[in-house]
Amino acid sequence: LLVSKDLGKHLLEVEDLLQKHGLLEADISAQTERVQALNAAALKFSELEGYQPCDPQIICNRVNHVQTCLEELEELAAKRRKELEDSRQLWTFFQEMEEAEAWIREKEKILAAKSCGRDLSSVVTLTNKHKTMLGELGNRRALLHQTMKKGEKILAKKSFGSVGIQEKMREVCLRWKKLEEITGLHQQRLEDAMNFFQFSAETDDLVAWLQDTYRIVSSDDFGHDDYSSQALLRKHRAVVDEVEKHRGAVASLRKQLALLAPDHRQGVDVQIRVVEVEQLYGEVAEVAVLRTQWLQDALAVYRMFSEVHACEVWVDEKEQWLERMEVPEELDEVEVVQHRFESLDQEMNSVMGRILDVNQVVQQLVDGGHPSSEEVRACQDHLNSRYGATVDL
Repeated sequence: LLVSKDLGKHLLEVEDLLQKHGLLEADISAQTERVQALNAAALKFSELEGYQPCDPQIICNRVNHVQTCLEELEELAAKRRKELEDSRQLWTFFQEMEEAEAWIREKEKILAAKSCGRDLSSVVTLTNKHKTMLGELGNRRALLHQTMKKGEKILAKKSFGSVGIQEKMREVCLRWKKLEEITGLHQQRLEDAMNFFQFSAETDDLVAWLQDTYRIVSSDDFGHDDYSSQALLRKHRAVVDEVEKHRGAVASLRKQLALLAPDHRQGVDVQIRVVEVEQLYGEVAEVAVLRTQWLQDALAVYRMFSEVHACEVWVDEKEQWLERMEVPEELDEVEVVQHRFESLDQEMNSVMGRILDVNQVVQQLVDGGHPSSEEVRACQDHLNSRYGATVDL
C-alpha cells in the first residue's frame, strides 16, 4: 500500500487516497505501540540470568529487525503522504486554473452579448453593472495570482507532473489578458455611450429651454400703461440676461461634439441637431432684441401719452382762466393780472419745452415704423393745435 504509485488522476481521487492513507497511518501508529511493547517484553528474555530459553543476541537481533522494519514503514508512510500532498497541490492547482478558465469564458460570453444601452438611463444601469463586474474581476485577479504562486512553487520543487503547469499558466494568462482587454474596451464603449447620451440629454434640455424662451420673447403683450410696460421690460431684461448666459452653452456644443467617439459624432442626426440648436438660439436672440425695442417703444408711447395728457390738462386750465378773465378797471387789479400773465409766459415756455420733447419722441416712433404711428401722430397734432389755440388766446 505504501509503495503504490497511484497518486490520483484528479483532486477528488487524491483526497480519497489521502483519506485512506490517514487510516493507514493511524493503523501504523497503533501497531507502533504494540511493537514497542513486544520489543520491551522480548528484551527481558535477553537479560535473564541462568537458564535462557533463547540466545540473547538472537533476541536483540530480532527486536532490532522489527524496529528497523517499523521505521522503514514509517518512512514509507511519510514519503507517500508527501507524494500525495504534492499530488493534491498539483491537482488543486489544475482545478483552480480550470475554474478560472470557466469564469473567464463566462465573462467573455456576457461581454460579447452586452449592449451599450439605448438611452441615458439604460447606460447608467449598465455602467453600474459593469462596475460590479470590475469588482468581481479584481477579486478573481487576486485568486488567480494566488494560484499562479502555487504553480510556481510546484515548478520550484520539480516534482512529478509539473510538465503541463507552465503551459497551463501561459494559456490562462493569455486568456486573462484578453478578458481584461475586452473589459476595457466595453468600459470605453459605455463611457462613449454615456458621453453621447449626456450630450443628447443636455442638448434636448437646451432646445426645450430655447423653445420656451422663444414663446416668451415673441409675446405680443407690451402692457397697457406705463407701469405694466415697465414691469414687462424688467422681466424681459432678466430673460435677455438668461439668453446671454446660454450663449456659451450653445457655442460649446461643437466642442462637446468633437470630444464624442467617432461613431457618435459622425452621425448625421446629431450634427443636424447641433445646427438646429444654433439656429434656434439665433432666432431667440434676434426676437429678444426686437421685443426689447418693442417694449421700449411701448413705454415711450405710454409716457408720451402721459405727457400729452399732463400738457392738455394744463392747457384746459389756462384756457378756462383766460376765457373767464375780465380786464380790471382798478390799477391794483391790473398789476395782479399782469403778474399772472408774466407767470403764464414762464409756464408756457416750460410747457413748450415739454411739447417739443413730445414731438421729438413722436418723430422717432414714426421714423422707427411703430405700429401705433397714426395714433401717436394724431395725439401730437391734437396737442399742438390745443397749445396753438391757447397761445392765440
